[in-house]
Amino acid sequence: MRFRDKILVPALKKAGPTILWLLKIILPISLVVRFLDYYGIIALVATYLDPVFNYLGLPGSTAIVFVTSIFLPLYAPLAIITSMSLTLRELTILALMCQIAHNLPVESAVQARTGNSFWGMSLLRITASIAIGFVLNLILPREMGMPIFTQTGIEAISSIPELLMAWLQTSLATSLIIASIVFVLHLLYLLLQEYNLIPRLSKAVEPLMKFFGLPTSTTFLWLIGYIVGLAYGGALMIDQMREGKVTRTEADLLNHHLAVSHSVIEDNLLFVALGVSFGLILGVRLTLAWIVVWIRRGILSLTLKRNYSVKPNERWPSSLGQGHGEE
Repeated sequence: MRFRDKILVPALKKAGPTILWLLKIILPISLVVRFLDYYGIIALVATYLDPVFNYLGLPGSTAIVFVTSIFLPLYAPLAIITSMSLTLRELTILALMCQIAHNLPVESAVQARTGNSFWGMSLLRITASIAIGFVLNLILPREMGMPIFTQTGIEAISSIPELLMAWLQTSLATSLIIASIVFVLHLLYLLLQEYNLIPRLSKAVEPLMKFFGLPTSTTFLWLIGYIVGLAYGGALMIDQMREGKVTRTEADLLNHHLAVSHSVIEDNLLFVALGVSFGLILGVRLTLAWIVVWIRRGILSLTLKRNYSVKPNERWPSSLGQGHGEE
């Protein structure tokens, strides 16, 4: 009874509006893309972008996916992807690019509230996503098979009714995936909250924080960012800053990490459901986050050497790895 009343029912209530909101974005976008493809507009765009995206191992038509991801949550580019015919290799590269650079207007704005530059965070994520695409194109095997989702190629569609039927079939499958993932995420978060597991998890991952070059005082916020993402967890992050539990410099390092690696449960499951390797995309994002933070620490160290006029309430890189109470 307690599980039902405290966790299951609230999770259903919270998941319902979120699922409807997401489907309002996904279904119209996927239908529009179907028509763009049917009338040859995507093929026209691909003609101009093919030379650029070939360096990333992607067909030019996927540019619309990447551009959409920059401005919208991952569900929007996901809707476009399920309207295309891609190999597993192409899907893997595209998945990582979209995971690193997505929903920038919202997520970079959240990070700007905690002291970082909106444009700086956006540029970091776009640059990192393109760099990852370039590197993956060099190291991934040329033959990786096909994704799990099946796609009716545009050549097989010769009429509007056929197009609508193909869209409907894909949309139903995508809707079921989204509904399941959103509900499980809400259920997981309520379970962690109900049984007071987040503080215990924070203690358990402190060694990992030091490896990533992050101060232990940001452990709770790191967990929130990894569980519910920047957009969903933004309010909690801002509250921590306002209460003085994390300094501006500590927040800066955390923002650089979360900029390229956050919401690893939701983001990864979305593409794992299409056939992408969970271990591969998680490993790439964690490695990139590790590189970005240690480069940022080096930059802050150089800044400290050149400028000693540090505000009294700020701790700079020499103490960032130790958390509060060590000057």
